[in-house]
This record gives sequence, structure tokens and C-alpha cells, in this order.
Amino acid sequence: MLTIAGTAALLRSFDNVLLLTHVRPDGDTVGSAAALCAGLRALGRTAYLLPNDGLTDTTAPYFRPYAAPEGFRPEKVVSADIAATSLFPENARPYADRVDLAIDHHPSFQRFGRDNYVRTTAAATGEIVYDILARLGPVTAEMALPLYVALSTDCGCFAYSNTTPYTHAVAAALLRTGIDYRHVNKVFFRTKSKKRLALEAAMLEGIEYHDRDRAAVLAVPLSLMERLQAAEADAEDLSALGGQIEGVDCAVTLRELRPDVWKVSLRTGPRVDASRACALLGGGGHAAAAGCTVEAPFEEAKRRLLEAIAQVVPDFTL
Repeated sequence: MLTIAGTAALLRSFDNVLLLTHVRPDGDTVGSAAALCAGLRALGRTAYLLPNDGLTDTTAPYFRPYAAPEGFRPEKVVSADIAATSLFPENARPYADRVDLAIDHHPSFQRFGRDNYVRTTAAATGEIVYDILARLGPVTAEMALPLYVALSTDCGCFAYSNTTPYTHAVAAALLRTGIDYRHVNKVFFRTKSKKRLALEAAMLEGIEYHDRDRAAVLAVPLSLMERLQAAEADAEDLSALGGQIEGVDCAVTLRELRPDVWKVSLRTGPRVDASRACALLGGGGHAAAAGCTVEAPFEEAKRRLLEAIAQVVPDFTL
């Protein structure tokens, strides 16, 4: 596998680069790809991000300046924060077998690139990208702003257990470039739409507890999104809600993407390895935060997920 120095050297040799982000893009994939794009452009390279129709109002501003024009034909393809080609958006699938460099931090990373760099101890892919860009030249404010989005969103504004001393050191370096981190914190962590609050209220009203109240199951069916006329931005990071409940160390959020197709998000404490549980259903992620997709009616999808958790936690009671 590549080193940071080797990854930076490889990127320095690239030109006409297309950067890929994952389906239902979050702050880490968008911020990491945008910062890499800015870094490559600072070297005089041509680089763009492949358009992603899953962007929300909060992530789109960091993506738009780098979106590829129609008809752009890349010589090199780089993925950022994508653990597997199954997470490629539809328009990225033609590039599944021609990724020249894949950069990621998930333990479930499948090393699908011609060259790969993975560091599972990193709080975010943005933390890795910072190290790469620092090898390529000065990390400018243009690079630092999307990197702060990447870093802060993947560690819950430095509140999640994946945060390390080095995470704080990288954040401090980004702040020293003069970026408006206050705006990022306000938009991503301290602002909720009225529809978002209504979503949370409905989820909590229908919450189910299992495993002697240590596990919480919350659902977001399509009917709820439609009833509240909620947009994608209103549903960002709903998976964080269950973990805020006192005594809960295993929070399951099932969101219906299409009829009987559920996106499962699992957020856990040390007792439950979320990645191992989701891997049993074809997903993956981190020990404390993982996900998968289950195609089944709600009750069946919930049963499968709880049984998967029980397989990796001996004392888990359904």
C-alpha cells in the first residue's frame, strides 16, 4: 500500500483528473474531494468533481466550484471516502474498474483502486487528505475550508469517539488559514429546519427499545418524508438522534429510500461493533458507525438487523 509521501508523489504526476464522491454524499466525501481538487489546481493541473445528484443544500456550496463540465474526459480517476464500488453513484459506475487512486479511512475499504491509501485510525478521510496536501505545498484557505467540513462532520464537531489528538491538531492547522469555521459549525451543527424538528419528533414518537432498553430503533418511512414534505437536507445525519438517548449504546435508524428499500445506519458504543453487524448484511463502516441497505418490508428489515447485531454481541436480547 502507498505511504502518504508516495500518495502525494502519485497525485503530483496526475493531470486531467476526475474525483469521485459516494452515493448520498456527506461532508467528508464532498470536503475531501473538493480539497483534493483545489490542491491539484494549485499545482496547475486540470481537475474536477464528477457531478453527484445526491447533494444537499448544506454540502452543495463546497462542491459546485469544482463540478466537471459535461463532456470532460479524464486521464486519471481518484475516489475520496468511498469504501467500495457499490457506493458509487449511478454516473460513477462506468469508472468502477478504472480508479487510479482510492483514498479512504473505513475498515471495510475494499482496495478497488489501481493504487490505494487507507488509514483506519483517521477520524475522516479529510484528515488523510490534509496530510497529502501538506506534502504537495501550502494548504491554503481554499483547501482548508472543505477539509474542515470533512473533518468536523465525520467526528460530530469533535464529539465522537473517533476524534483523536491528531484530529484536533489538523483542525487547528486548518483554522490558522483564516477560514470561517464558525459558519460551518452553525450550518452543520446548530441549525435545524422546522421540518427537521418535525421529523425528529415523529421518529421519537415511534421509537422502539430492545435489549433491555440499551438498543433503540427509529424509522423514517417514505410516508413520513412525504407527509412533512421534507427534503434531503432535512434528513441529514438523522442517525445521530438515537445515540443521544440516555442509556442507549446501540442506535438503529432505518430510512426508506424506495418502497421496501431501507438504508440502515448503526451508531454504537464499545459493546457493539457496528461494522461487524452491518457486514453480515452486505454493508460496512467503522466499529462505532456503520451502515447497510436492506430490501424488505420494515418489520423484516428490522428483524434482520437486530439478529445481525445479536450475532456479534453475545448478551444482546431481542
